[in-house]
Amino acid sequence: MPHYLRAWVPGGTFFFTLATFDRRRILSHRKSRRILAKAVTEVRREYPFSLDAWVVMPDHLHAIWTLPPGDANYGKRIGLIKAYFSKAAKTWFHEESLMTASRRSRRETTIWQRRFWEHTIRDDGDLEKHFDYIHYNPVKHGLVRRVVDWPYSSFQSLVKQGIYPADWGEAVSFDMQDNFGE
Repeated sequence: MPHYLRAWVPGGTFFFTLATFDRRRILSHRKSRRILAKAVTEVRREYPFSLDAWVVMPDHLHAIWTLPPGDANYGKRIGLIKAYFSKAAKTWFHEESLMTASRRSRRETTIWQRRFWEHTIRDDGDLEKHFDYIHYNPVKHGLVRRVVDWPYSSFQSLVKQGIYPADWGEAVSFDMQDNFGE
């Protein structure tokens, strides 16, 4: 079994990807997005972090968080968010027929993939690249033609703050996949 090494950078900024079990499209439901928002709010109350950028896709989500100075425990926060969501959404999205012995022994549901992807943001250029990746994701996956048309991301808020122009991404001719391999 592989041993995953995680970066522990107190007060660091991190890019995350969390995927649903078997890439089921459960995050496309309004109910699931409400539960997810509540889960993040509740966890941030007890374990603060800055939610710098995010996008919720039908079967996964991406986020950039900055942790408080001296705190490097993003794993605890992700675990709590996934647990809160799983408990609240189990009635609607858990599929008993997909359960395995391993998932039962770990008391998991069929809502989230067991692991998550994490990347430590190294510098301003890396941060900008990941912001762009997050916001272009719905276009990349063919869900919308324009970044501004996807309502489940931080893009509109960043446009209001003047960080992005509203037409950003419309003339993008580069392949985001080349940079990230997703």
